[in-house]
Amino acid sequence: MNLSVVILAAGSGTRMKSDTPKVLHKICGEELLFYSIECALELSDDVHIILYHQADKIRQVCEQRFPSTLSFHIQDHANFPGTGGALLQDKKLLSTKYPKLLILNGDMPLITPSSLTPFFSNSPISMGVIHSSNPFGYGRVILKEGRVQKIIEEKDATQDEKEVCTINSGIYCFDRDVLESYLPKLSNQNAQKEYYLTDVIKFASQDEISISSIDVSEEEFSGINDKSQLAQAQEIMLNRLRKKAMKDGVIMHLPHTIYLEKSVRFEGECEIEQGVQLLGKTLIQNSHIKAHSVIRDSQIISSDIGPMAHIRPKCRIENSHIGNFVEVKNSHLSGIKAGHLSYLGDSEIGEGSNIGAGVITCNYDGKTKHKTLIGKNVFVGSDCQLIAPLKLADHTLIGAGSTVRKDSKEGDLVISRSDQKNIADGFFMFFKEKK
Repeated sequence: MNLSVVILAAGSGTRMKSDTPKVLHKICGEELLFYSIECALELSDDVHIILYHQADKIRQVCEQRFPSTLSFHIQDHANFPGTGGALLQDKKLLSTKYPKLLILNGDMPLITPSSLTPFFSNSPISMGVIHSSNPFGYGRVILKEGRVQKIIEEKDATQDEKEVCTINSGIYCFDRDVLESYLPKLSNQNAQKEYYLTDVIKFASQDEISISSIDVSEEEFSGINDKSQLAQAQEIMLNRLRKKAMKDGVIMHLPHTIYLEKSVRFEGECEIEQGVQLLGKTLIQNSHIKAHSVIRDSQIISSDIGPMAHIRPKCRIENSHIGNFVEVKNSHLSGIKAGHLSYLGDSEIGEGSNIGAGVITCNYDGKTKHKTLIGKNVFVGSDCQLIAPLKLADHTLIGAGSTVRKDSKEGDLVISRSDQKNIADGFFMFFKEKK
C-alpha cells in the first residue's frame, strides 16, 4: 500500500504517574507502542516514530523488538511542542516515502488494520470521529450539516462546545500536500501553548477542502491516559485473545478468570481451567492446564499441569504429569510424574521417573546454579534433597527422607538417613507431665 505511517509517541504521559514512559506500559505482556507499530507494519513499509520524552529508552526497546524496520525522529519540543509540532523538522514536514500519511498514536493498542481501512479514501483528509456518552477530556469535533468545521481542544472550548458529544479519535489520514500547506500556518496561541495538528482540519475546512469523517468505535479508538484506562484496555484485549483461542479449539473453563499474554500459542487439543495464568512466550500443545496454575516462557507438550502448579521460564515438559504445588524452573522433563509439593530447578529428568512429595533439587549454592540430571525409571522417595551438581543413573531408587550428595550407578538403592532412636518416656521428660 502506498502509504506512510507516522506514530506520535512523544508525550510525557503525566497522568500515568509513573517513571515508565506511557507508551512502554504493557497490556497482555506487550508494550502499548508495539501494538501500534505492529498494526502500522501490516499497512506500510515506511513507518516513522516521533519521540521526545525518554526518547533514548523508548527507541532502544523498539529496536530490540523491531530491528531495522523503523524510522525515528526526535520532536523539537522546545520550539514546536504539540501534535502539530511533532510532524515538523527544521520547520518542514518530516520526510516520508509516500504522498499519503496515516497518523496514529502510540497509546492506542486496540486498533487493527481492518478498522483503519475506511481511512484510505480518495479524500485529501480522513479523520476518525467517536460519538461518546462521556466526552470529558477529549477534543470536540464541531460539525455543521454533516461537515467537519473544526476540532476544539477541551481546554479551549466554550461551554456550548463542551456539551458536544462528538469527539476526536486522534487518527487521521492526510495527503502530504495538505500538511505541507497548513502546518506552517499553525499557531501556539491557545491554552496549552502548543501547535495543534487539529488546526489543520480547521484551516482545510475554511478552504472547503474535502474532509471525510469516519465513525469509529470508542472501545477500539480511545487512547490510554491513566492506569484505569490501561486496565480497561487490557480486559478488552484479554477478551479478544480468549475468543480467538476458543475459536481455534481451546476449551476454557470460566474464561473471564484466565489471563493469557499476546505471545502465548496453542496447538492441538488444549484445555485451560479457571484462574490459570499463561505468560510470555509459552506454547501449550495437546495439554490440560488445571486450575490456578502459572506458566511462563515454557513449552508444555502432551502433559497435564496442576492444579496450582508454577512453571517458571525455560521449561520443556512433555508427556508428563505435574501435580499440585509443584514448581519447575529451567528444566526438561520427559515422561515423568511429579504429583505434588516438589521443586525441580535446573534439572533434566528422563522417561518413567517418579518424583515423590517434598522433593527438592538443591540447585543453588549461594553463588552458582547447578544441574541435577536424573535418568530413566528413577524413583525418588518423598522428602528427599538432591544436592546439585548431581547425576542419578537409570533405574536408581532413592529412599524417602534421603539427602543425596553423590552420583548413583544404574540399579543403585540410595539411602541417606541417621539412625532412629526411640527414648522411653521421652515425652513426659520433655513436658514434665505425669502418666
